[in-house]
Amino acid sequence: MSKKVKYQFNTKSLAVEKVHETFWDKLKVFLRIVFAGMVFSVIVLSIGYTVFDSPKEKRLRREIEQYKTQYQIINDRLDILNAVMGDIQERDDHIYRVIFEADPIPRTVREAAFGGSDRYSHLEGFDNSQLISSTMQRIDLMSRQLYVQSRSYDEVFEMAKNKADMLASIPAIIPIAKGTERLVSGFGFRIHPIYKSLRMHTGVDFTAPTGTPIYATGNGVVKRAQRDNSGYGLMVEVDHGYGYTTIYAHMSQVKVRVGQTIKRGEVIGLVGNTGLSSGPHLHYEVIRNGKKVNPVNYFYNDLSPEEFDIIFELASRVNQSLS
Repeated sequence: MSKKVKYQFNTKSLAVEKVHETFWDKLKVFLRIVFAGMVFSVIVLSIGYTVFDSPKEKRLRREIEQYKTQYQIINDRLDILNAVMGDIQERDDHIYRVIFEADPIPRTVREAAFGGSDRYSHLEGFDNSQLISSTMQRIDLMSRQLYVQSRSYDEVFEMAKNKADMLASIPAIIPIAKGTERLVSGFGFRIHPIYKSLRMHTGVDFTAPTGTPIYATGNGVVKRAQRDNSGYGLMVEVDHGYGYTTIYAHMSQVKVRVGQTIKRGEVIGLVGNTGLSSGPHLHYEVIRNGKKVNPVNYFYNDLSPEEFDIIFELASRVNQSLS
């Protein structure tokens, strides 16, 4: 086979001449071809990877979609768990804790977040960062709510074990015989008998002759038994536990001492007219968790529904108190 000979037209001599190629000429041609092929290959590969997924990318995309589906399933289950948790919390606050005279757990405590703002910073910077971090936040919040609920049930369990003692300790009777007939002034704003101005009356007044027995309205321990200089006169304060305290004021005689354990119905003193008082009577207060409340609401052990309606109506009248 004869070697291929190349010719070219010389524009100066207007003649066809034989081309004499050197090694470097051939190398340059070869390199140009190789370079053009490489550029073409890069362009083709770039278009291919941009438009079409490689098998590895397809596999990774399928895995990502599976993870997203799993996260969505987790969030759907969290929705169900949140509904169940809400029902548990509702029953705990408005049934179980009400039965045992316990305050409901504040919503701020149940839903309190924990950790700083950078707690989920390690999850940022990914395509699905928002989905992942929001799911983690919901799981953490659920963990917090479960912990609070567990502690609440521990408290309810302890209260259930002490229910008999609690029911005997809560002030639940009228502190004086025939109290329905003797109540003359109730809880709320009343005209003060000494200052003749409308003032908050923080208890109820029962009129009775001097020397009439006064009964403890629940089991407890005597906290104070003294002559008070603020206007109560000779008085007794009983700590019943479970957040309850009662005060019996204007006595003529105290029958108990500080630190003494007493039972419901036990005589703790006698009606008198000591302190800021306009006549012989008993001023009786109920304090729950440090706040003075209407004692009439705690007479349920002594009264029928009809009697309770009568005493409630009497206690609601705005009149002059006896102290």
